[in-house]
Amino acid sequence: MAGPSWLERLRGARKTALLQDGKRKVHYLFEDGLEMAEEYDLKTSQLLARKWREKNALGSCGKWQVEVGEPTMYPGGALESELIKESSSSPIFMRRDTQTSFQWRIRNLPYPKEVYSVSVEKDQRCCVVRTTNKKYYKKFPIPDLDRFQLPLDAAALSFTYANATLIITYRKPQEILAVEEELQKELKKIKAANDGDGECKTQ
Repeated sequence: MAGPSWLERLRGARKTALLQDGKRKVHYLFEDGLEMAEEYDLKTSQLLARKWREKNALGSCGKWQVEVGEPTMYPGGALESELIKESSSSPIFMRRDTQTSFQWRIRNLPYPKEVYSVSVEKDQRCCVVRTTNKKYYKKFPIPDLDRFQLPLDAAALSFTYANATLIITYRKPQEILAVEEELQKELKKIKAANDGDGECKTQ
């Protein structure tokens, strides 16, 4: 099964942990140089953020790619500031999970609830958001299901709409819930460092 093999890969990664601001921050360094950083709520063990980065052809660390949590904003020059200002009213897509579900929020969608539809494209292994007025279209994968090589289930997908925000929920399969529970037991065994940011440590 692919599920246990992903868990084994997590177990085999070099891990460092830091307790800070009510969060457990865990950094993973895999054998192939890929890095993953996660943040969990200390009280609930809820995943708050996950991001990835890999080394480029020259061997230096690339930019972090956010999978779960707030999209990373980089302060920049006039052009970047202009782009951020211009897109402030554009739809903002982000993922925030719950204990039992994967969840995505799309902010700044002003259309009424009845125009939205959310479906599963099993062949393309992704979810698709459409609007009947053809004003918005979004296709996105569920990386967790890909890592476990699990099929997408249309019955696990649902959505709600309120305050110009579309909230899409996908119920976590039992296989993933079991691995997450096992992983939490292992993460709590890691001795947390007292200082440092726990990122890109490659001693």
